[in-house]
Amino acid sequence: MPRRRLPYVMREVTRHGAVVWYVRKGRGKRIRLKSAYGTDEFFAEYQAALAGETPRLPNRLPVGTLAWLWDRYTDSLAFSQLRAATRTKKTNSMKRILARTPDARLLEITSAVIKEGIDARKDKPNVARDFLETLRSVFQWGLQAELVSADPTQGIETPRDTASKGFHVWTEKECQRFEARWPRGTWERRVFDVLLYTGLRRGDAVRVTQEHIKDGLIVMPTEKTGEVACIPILPPLAEALQYGPSDGVHLIVGKSGRPMTKESFGNLFRKACDEAGVPGAAHGLRKARANRVAHMLTEAEMEAFFGWERGSRVTSIYTQQVVRERLAKSAAHKLKQP
Repeated sequence: MPRRRLPYVMREVTRHGAVVWYVRKGRGKRIRLKSAYGTDEFFAEYQAALAGETPRLPNRLPVGTLAWLWDRYTDSLAFSQLRAATRTKKTNSMKRILARTPDARLLEITSAVIKEGIDARKDKPNVARDFLETLRSVFQWGLQAELVSADPTQGIETPRDTASKGFHVWTEKECQRFEARWPRGTWERRVFDVLLYTGLRRGDAVRVTQEHIKDGLIVMPTEKTGEVACIPILPPLAEALQYGPSDGVHLIVGKSGRPMTKESFGNLFRKACDEAGVPGAAHGLRKARANRVAHMLTEAEMEAFFGWERGSRVTSIYTQQVVRERLAKSAAHKLKQP
């Protein structure tokens, strides 16, 4: 499909938030296009509509099935407004669900059935969590769109991965090992310094430009939450930005000098970590930065620095170990008192 909208194609959003497409030539009859926009089926319907024919849809999904509801959901405004990574994650999860139960009918999907599905995935907590969250998104939208009468996911607790502690937090020795392998002037060292001294997520790090820098501060809304991060450009970061590849606009570019996507950046940086013998990744540096400044900043200051939502528990999650060490030292001091 071309990037520009095809001639005579109209886009509308229903009161339920669903995106629908029509073809209308002049004041002629509007012809609905029912396939997903951009697909071969959509283009075939478009060609038929231009010829004045009513498009024929092959293999229409049975109404009242999970596959039918998912198809309607992915064509909605709510789904289109999700981040690309979230859409991909939910799509992959639903593919796995439908592979197991391709003909599942909505009336048969009860809370008990969903709990059984979670239990069947107990050995893979992340998969179980994606299973529940994907179904919850679909049914909550379906309820709002008046396509289902109840949400069977309501009241079901999200599974937790008790064995996982999240991304590995870089230690000071690992940071030093990376710096020794990748000296100033290399692409690897520049992106390491940007990640470490800004504490930005990889998706935000590749988006930062000179336009976001004002009065010695990086000020930008974060990709994940929309909260504004205000990050001071301290001397170590200012010095680091004098080295390595740059296009004069972005803080981080590829080795070719072009802007990067967060996926390609993350993969390339992980290779640099492997070569340096460091078991870390980009997000682990963000956590390392949080641990460093937790000794010096208040929770409100950290929320502003990292772009965390106010009053969220993220601050305590990132700094849990630091707080425990502080409390342990305080306890040791008290125990020494006569």
